[in-house]
Amino acid sequence: QVRLVESGGGLVQPGGSLRLSCEASGSIVNIRAVGWFRQAPEKQRESVAAISSDGRTNVPESLKGRFTISRDNAKSTVYLQMNSLKPEDTAVYYCNAIEIGTGMEYWGKGTLVTVSS
Repeated sequence: QVRLVESGGGLVQPGGSLRLSCEASGSIVNIRAVGWFRQAPEKQRESVAAISSDGRTNVPESLKGRFTISRDNAKSTVYLQMNSLKPEDTAVYYCNAIEIGTGMEYWGKGTLVTVSS
């Protein structure tokens, strides 16, 4: 089993920056990819960034230039750097991991990001 714990959320003013962390623990050797998702009230969950085991990253075109995903293998942690934040970025941000072979997915409990003046 894999456990994912997000951290770094909070209140930030528009135009500000925030870095979220996703620390993985447990049986993590078979993780194939890690991604960040967000869900705002009454809206569908959406992918905001992903990174595969080979280091390839993917960020939606609408978020490129503002959101960057990276990892620190020594710390078993994936980061989401968010810059030039906008009120519409307000959401609960979740970390997701995909297991090699089985395709099984694991989710963290989320961390709330609020962008407001």
